[in-house]
Amino acid sequence: MGLNFHELAQFLVEAKKSTYASGGVQTKGADKSKSFQFRKGKYLYRDRYFGSERFGGEEIVWCEEEPAWLMNYNGRITKKILDRETVFAFLRQALLQVLVEKPFRGPLSFRRDDFEYRNSVSGEITWFKGTEEILYQGETVYKVEYSGGVIK
Repeated sequence: MGLNFHELAQFLVEAKKSTYASGGVQTKGADKSKSFQFRKGKYLYRDRYFGSERFGGEEIVWCEEEPAWLMNYNGRITKKILDRETVFAFLRQALLQVLVEKPFRGPLSFRRDDFEYRNSVSGEITWFKGTEEILYQGETVYKVEYSGGVIK
């Protein structure tokens, strides 16, 4: 398998911007999952999750048809100050800011109006873990924990 970490990071950024973050085409599975898929060149990306206000899922990248990278995530709306669609709309804006240096979720921080996105992550594309949260008027309303890395 020809896995180049910089190329993988660039692919992840493009895949993430083309799927959930941009409101891309979502499919619903018979098992009640929701998923997104993006393919380019030798890479295939799938994001599959369950739930809404409390949710969990995984993102997997195949390189030349072999599983190469994955990330698991688990999160929830922590406080129902706003409707979940408003929170998730802001989340998508933050996720569109994903960086090739840390292509896991969104940037380290992002603000718009009364919302703030924070992302604390350690590690590199090969092995990482992190926590993201959304604050509304300074109060946490959403939180996710995630981890993953390269599959061998």
